[in-house]
Order: sequence, then C-alpha cells, then structure tokens
Amino acid sequence: MGRITIKTERARADLALLLVALIWGSAFVAQRAIAGEIGVLFFNGARFLIGALVVAPLVRNHRGRLATSEKLGALLAGILLFGGAAFQQFGLRYTTAGNAGFVTGLYVVIIPLLLAIGLRRWPRPAIWAASLLAAAGLFLLSTGGRLALALGDSLEFAGAVFFAVHVILIGFLVKRIQAFQLVAIQYLVCGLLSLVSGLLLEANTWTGLAPAWWSIVYTGVFSVGLGYTLQAIGQRVAPPADAAIILSMEAVFAALFGWLLLGEMLSAIQLLGGGLMLVAMLLAQSRTILN
Repeated sequence: MGRITIKTERARADLALLLVALIWGSAFVAQRAIAGEIGVLFFNGARFLIGALVVAPLVRNHRGRLATSEKLGALLAGILLFGGAAFQQFGLRYTTAGNAGFVTGLYVVIIPLLLAIGLRRWPRPAIWAASLLAAAGLFLLSTGGRLALALGDSLEFAGAVFFAVHVILIGFLVKRIQAFQLVAIQYLVCGLLSLVSGLLLEANTWTGLAPAWWSIVYTGVFSVGLGYTLQAIGQRVAPPADAAIILSMEAVFAALFGWLLLGEMLSAIQLLGGGLMLVAMLLAQSRTILN
C-alpha cells in the first residue's frame, strides 16, 4: 500500500512538471510576440510581481514564521531566478532563438553534473542517459542540426547555470519551506530586482506597456504564478535531475504552439529531436512506470 502511495505521488509530481513545461512553452509564443516592444528587465519585473499577487491569497492561508536560513534560501532562489531570466533574455539580442533554446536547455545536463561533482549525489544511469538524450533532442529541435556559435551564447550558458542551480535549490527548499511561501518570496525578489534594474537601465519601459500588457498579464498569471508554483510543488517529490528532463519538454511545447499559432513549420530533423526528447522523458520515468 505504501509503495502504491509513493508511486501515485510521484506520478502526480511528474504530471505537474509536465504541465509546467506546457505552460512555459505556450508562454514563449507570447513573449516572442512582443519582443522589442518593452525592455527585458522591466518586462520580467512586471510579470514576476503579477505572479506574486496571484499566489498572495494562498500564502495568507498558510501563515507561519520562517527561520532565518529559510528566508535566506528563498531570497537566494529569487536572485537565481532574476539572473537566469536576465541572462536568457539579454542573450537573445546577440544570438538566434534556436541557439538560445538549445544553450539554455543545457541545464538538463548541467544539473546531474552539479549534483555529482558538487554534492556527491550521483543520479542513476538511466537519468544520465535520459539527460544526454534530451540534450541531443534539444539540439536537433532548436537548431535543426546546425549550430553556429554567437556572442550571446555565452550569456545564454550563464543563464542555464543560474537555472540549473535554481532547480537544485528549489528541490532542497520545498522539503523545508511551505511551497506557497517559497514561491511568493522568490517572485517578489526577482520582480523587484528586475523592475528596479529596468527603470535604471532601460529606456523603453513605460512606453512599451501599452502593446505588451496582454503578454505581461498572460505570462505573469500562467508562466510565473501557475508555472513556477507547480514547479515547486512537483519538486517536493521529483528529484532535480528527473525534474529537469521533464521541464526541458518546454522546447517541444514551444515548437508545437509555434506551429499551431504562428504557422512555423518543423523539419524532419526537428521532429526527430522532439521525438528523442519524448523518449528521454519516458526513460527518466521508467522506474515509476515499471515498478
């Protein structure tokens, strides 16, 4: 009975993370639609603060004092989120969207490496194989098998490292902090850092609000308020390396929504890449499926 309960909890966690990937993939279309209309930092600040407002009622229902170490952990999660989002968006100015998708998605390999080298937590062989397979699929899906390195790719890689550490930290914190409190703090930290930086460093802030308001609201409510919250909930059960493989399916959903909403066609190589990523996700969940 206990094994069935554990298996059910893991299945729910994996489905929650898959829903996150779907939400983030659909949000990518919204973000691309207003690219250049508003400053990157100001855009991130506005949507993360909206996300904080979305989860605020849930935080009020789960009051409780946090220890100093827990507050510092949540603060660090917000800083990592700020860094990852900023590097990712700034990198897009100096590289292609395909390169950005591939390099950012390398967190699927960076996470097991950090766990193994930094924390001495070695993922099982199936996770190593699934991570490499997902990276290969991501390469084919994002670049079509052709990668020409650009200046912005180093920024994208820095963002991937930030996201990798963020996923690992969230996996640690959600076992010690109530999930809604954790995400509310990280949203506030990321939102305020982004908003203040945007007001100081970017010129097209307020003028870009009018054409971008719908994207800010959509990504604030769904990508941030719902997506990152479900990520924290899913990672209460799913290990970081496993979670990363499922979250990398964001690229597959982004391509799907790009085809459905923007009429973007996929080549046979890209379809193969999406298939490899699907196989990688199933391989990562083989223990849950077969046991």
